[in-house]
Amino acid sequence: MAKKKSASKKSKSPKVDWKKVAHLMLTSRAMDEKEENELVPNKDVLYQFSARGHELGQILLGNLLTSSHDSASAYYRSRPLLLSLGLSEEDAMAAPMGKSGGYSDGRDIGVVCNKPDADGPKVLPMAGDVGSQYTPAIGWAQGIEYRKNVLGEKEYEKAISVILGGDGSVATNGFWSALTIATTQNLPVLFYIEDNGYGISVTSEYQTPGGKISNNLQSFNNLKIYDGDGTDPVEAASLLEESVNYVRDRKGPAMIRLTVPRLNGHSYQDNQAYKDEDLIKKEKEMDPLEKLKAFMVPDQITERTWKNWEKKAQENIEEAAKAALSRPEPDAAQTEKFAFAEDEVQQIGGLAVEGHEFPESSEEPKPEKQRINIVEAIRRTLRYELETNKKLMVFGEDVGKKGGVHAATMDLQSQFGEDRVFDTSLSEEGIIGRAVGLAYQGLMPVAEIQFRKYADPATEQLNNCGTTRWRTANRFAAPIVVRMPGGFAKCGDPWHSMSNEVFFTHAIGWQVAMPSNAEDAVGLLRSAMRSNNPTVFFEHRNLLDAKYARKPYPGDEFVVPFGKAKKLRDGDELTIVTWGAMCERAEEAVDKTGVSADVLDLRTLMPWDKEAILSSIQRTNRCLIVHEDNQTAGFGAEIAAVLVREAFQYLDAPVERITMPDIPVPYNVSLMESVLPNVQKISNAIEDLLSF
Repeated sequence: MAKKKSASKKSKSPKVDWKKVAHLMLTSRAMDEKEENELVPNKDVLYQFSARGHELGQILLGNLLTSSHDSASAYYRSRPLLLSLGLSEEDAMAAPMGKSGGYSDGRDIGVVCNKPDADGPKVLPMAGDVGSQYTPAIGWAQGIEYRKNVLGEKEYEKAISVILGGDGSVATNGFWSALTIATTQNLPVLFYIEDNGYGISVTSEYQTPGGKISNNLQSFNNLKIYDGDGTDPVEAASLLEESVNYVRDRKGPAMIRLTVPRLNGHSYQDNQAYKDEDLIKKEKEMDPLEKLKAFMVPDQITERTWKNWEKKAQENIEEAAKAALSRPEPDAAQTEKFAFAEDEVQQIGGLAVEGHEFPESSEEPKPEKQRINIVEAIRRTLRYELETNKKLMVFGEDVGKKGGVHAATMDLQSQFGEDRVFDTSLSEEGIIGRAVGLAYQGLMPVAEIQFRKYADPATEQLNNCGTTRWRTANRFAAPIVVRMPGGFAKCGDPWHSMSNEVFFTHAIGWQVAMPSNAEDAVGLLRSAMRSNNPTVFFEHRNLLDAKYARKPYPGDEFVVPFGKAKKLRDGDELTIVTWGAMCERAEEAVDKTGVSADVLDLRTLMPWDKEAILSSIQRTNRCLIVHEDNQTAGFGAEIAAVLVREAFQYLDAPVERITMPDIPVPYNVSLMESVLPNVQKISNAIEDLLSF
C-alpha cells in the first residue's frame, strides 16, 4: 500500500544552490510582471499564463534532473522548470510574442514549450489540452527501461521520467491511464502535482473527492506518495530530493503533491472574481518568493544583496524583452513546412535520428506459391520486422498470449518476449500516448486498436501526435504505426463496423493506408514501419480472411510506397476510384456490366495518388467514386472537389459517388446490405454515367 510522506518543518535543508534558485525565481517573476504590466496590454503577447506561486517547486525539480536521458512532460504553467533546465531568457520572452526562433518558431502558444537538448534532460512537447502530458511520459519511461534492459544501453540506468500537472489534471483520462501503467509496470516515473486549489474557477473538490488526490491514492499498490508545502523552501527541497531519488533508485513510481498559491488568474484575462478577498490575501501571504527571501535574508545574504538580485533580474528581462521584440516575424513562406517529414531530420523521435538502417527493399514482389490471407500477411510482416529491427515493439489489448482478437499477432510474444510484444491496459489513450513517448525514445512502436470505433478515446493523443513535428518546427516527431481493424464483416453494428477513415485523412501529419489484399498489406505495413511519419494502418474486417484478398506472400523485401495507386482493371469508358473492401465489389460490378473501365485501388488515402486518377480520366472522361464511409464529407468528396477543379475539361458527365448513407452500420445483415454500396448499386451508377 502507498504511504504518504510529509517533510517536517525542522527537516535539514538538502544541498541546494539557493543562490541559483533565487536568481531563477526572480527571473521568472520579472518575466510575468513584464508581460502582465506591459507586453499583454500592448498586445505584444496575446496569451499569457502566469507562473506566480508555482516557481519554487519547479525550479528545485529542474535542478534535480541531471541525466541526459531524463525527461519532463510539463504543461502551460511550467516556464520556471524550463528556465532551470537552461531555456534562455530571450527565447522564453520571444515565444509568447510569437517571434521567430525558439521552440516553435511562432507556431504554438508561447508557453507550450519543448526542449530537445542532446546532452541534457529533455522537455517533451507540451500540449494545450489538460492531461495530455501524462501518457507520452509513460512511454518515455518504458523506453528508458527498454533501452537499458533490451538494447543494453547502460547510460539509461538512472534516468527517470517526470510528469508535471495541476490539481485539475488529476480528473483526466490521461492521468488515470498513466497512473495505471506506471504502477502495474513499475516504471521510473515521478508524478509532480502542483495543487493550487483551482482549475480556472472550479475548486479541487470537483476534481477529486475531498479535493486532495494524495489522500485518495493511499490504496494504490506500488506508488510512494509525498505530500507537502510547495512554498516552504526546506520542505519542498527535501521532499523533491527524496522523491526523485526514490524513482532514480528504481524503488518504484512515486507521486509528489505540493500545495502552491495561484497568485494570478488562470490566464491574463481571468480576474479571479470568483475568489473572495480573504482568500486572495491568504494566497499572497503564501507567496513562495517571499518565503524564499525570508529563508535567505539575513541568514545567507543581506537585504541589499537580495534587492540587487531583484533589480538585476528586472534589468535582464528588460534587455531580453527588447531583444525578443526586435526579432523578425516568422517566415510565412515556411509555415506549411513540417506537416510531414522532409529532408531535414528532426532532433528527437523515431528511427531516423540515430541513422537506423533497414534491410534492402523492393517494389517488385517475389511471390511464393501459396496464397495467404491478410491476417497471415500482417503476422509475417510483423515477424520479419521484429527480427530485423530490435527497436520495434508491438502492443495493444490482447496482442500477447491471445495473439490479438483477430489473431494477427499469434505466437509473436512467445518468439520475441514480453518486452517487445505485450498486452496493455484497456485504455486507448494509454496505448497511443505510450506509443508517442516510445517514439520520442527513438523506438518504433506498432500499436493495435482493436476496432476503429475504439480509437475515439485516443483522439487527443492521435491529433497531438500528428501535429508534433509541425508544432515544434521539426524539433520533435513521433513516427508510430497504429493498426486499426474496422469496417463491416459478417454482420454490422455501430461499434465494431465503423469505417470513418476520412477522420484520419483530416488529422494533420498522419499517413493513412487501407490495403485491399494480402500483398499490399505486406508492402504498406512494411513501408509504415520504416517511415519517418506516423501512420494509421487500416485493416478491413471483411477482408481479413476473404478469398478475394488472398495473395501470395510477396517476400521480405517487398514495400509499397505511400501515395501510389494500383490499377486493378484497365479500360477506357470509365474510371472507378475505390479502396478497401469496395475494390472487390467494384470489380464485380465491372464484370456484371461488361464495361471497359479503369478500376483504381488508391491503397493510401494520405497521401493519395491524384496523378493516377487525373491520367485515367483524361482517357475515360467519366469517374465513379465508391467508398464504404458515410457520404457527407467522406474522402470521396475531397477527390470529387479536386477533379472538378483539375479535370473539368475532360469530364463528359458529373463525378458520381456511391457510399454509405449518413447513418451507422446496422447490425441486421439485411439492413446492413441495404445501405452498403453493393454490386447492384455500383452497376446502376456505371450505366447511368455511360448513358449521361
